Amino acid sequence: MNTPNPQLLRSLGKLARGLSALFWGLPAWLLVSVETAKVDLLKPLGLAPALALNLLLLFGLWQMADFQRQERPWRAALDRALLPGVVNLGLCPFLFWFSRMPEQLVFRAAMYVLVLSALIFVFNLNLVLKQLGAMLPDETLRQETQQFTALNRWLIVVWLLVAAVFLGAPEVLNFPLRFSTKIIFWLHHLETAVMLFLGLAPLAITMALIWKTKEVILDSVFGERN
Repeated sequence: MNTPNPQLLRSLGKLARGLSALFWGLPAWLLVSVETAKVDLLKPLGLAPALALNLLLLFGLWQMADFQRQERPWRAALDRALLPGVVNLGLCPFLFWFSRMPEQLVFRAAMYVLVLSALIFVFNLNLVLKQLGAMLPDETLRQETQQFTALNRWLIVVWLLVAAVFLGAPEVLNFPLRFSTKIIFWLHHLETAVMLFLGLAPLAITMALIWKTKEVILDSVFGERN
């Protein structure tokens, strides 16, 4: 790759910074959101950690927006990721309120909307990574982002379908009494395992793609200048 001009170099620096913010922010955001909803370890801090990490994710996308502004598919993908990110930020207070009053239907409904918005955020973030991989001069990265972002999106869709089945048809889990208690116990645990896998696998793959994309940028651009 030829030595980039100062403006391109500056935009690539912001791009790498934004990817770093997303890489560290995604898992921390998940853990802090769960802890905030439980009001356990983070009780003294209230909403501050959840709000800070949501802002970190938005900051990451904002930094990336300076790269290739003229590319419409890239800009559209960023805008689609920003929208659920803003929704997540707005719903953050409900994490704390739900932990205090879980019996309130409004707060419980807000939790469902927040989960849906978070999944849409990860779904759209994979579209961002796909568009970014297509613009970077690395054929291996381009192929991997196309394959794994497609896999992630399918996993998220399957998660939503499975969740809809369990929420919309609770009788699937409330078997008649002729089934033994032990069978029902293991089926409940199987449901939890399936939901965790379908939820955490896309997050892990997304983080791996973010890290590799950042490394490609650093190696192909900044490495050549040393």
